[in-house]
Amino acid sequence: MALRRTSRSGPDTGDRPRDDGGTSGGTPGSSAVAAPDLVRAFADEVTWFMAEHKVTRADLAQAMGVSPGRVSQILSGDENLTLRTLSAVAAALGAELEVSLHLVDGAEH
Repeated sequence: MALRRTSRSGPDTGDRPRDDGGTSGGTPGSSAVAAPDLVRAFADEVTWFMAEHKVTRADLAQAMGVSPGRVSQILSGDENLTLRTLSAVAAALGAELEVSLHLVDGAEH
């Protein structure tokens, strides 16, 4: 899953764990992501994208036509987000959401 238009750079790109099984500099989608981790990965990606493009939560709320509190709920990572919500966030950011499926290491198909 990616909202990225540019590569990550700067002090926030250290080796913090990523929900995709790698580090922030790793290959996205290199490992399976459980459902709660998928929500956290989306929230983390949106938060990174907003910081990278200097978009505030208030800006995103206005673009989505929702309250800043709703944006905080979405970005908390605790919400069960719908595809419609994911799409609305990406559209409000002027970004494209990419989704891909990969076999889990060791999984049979």
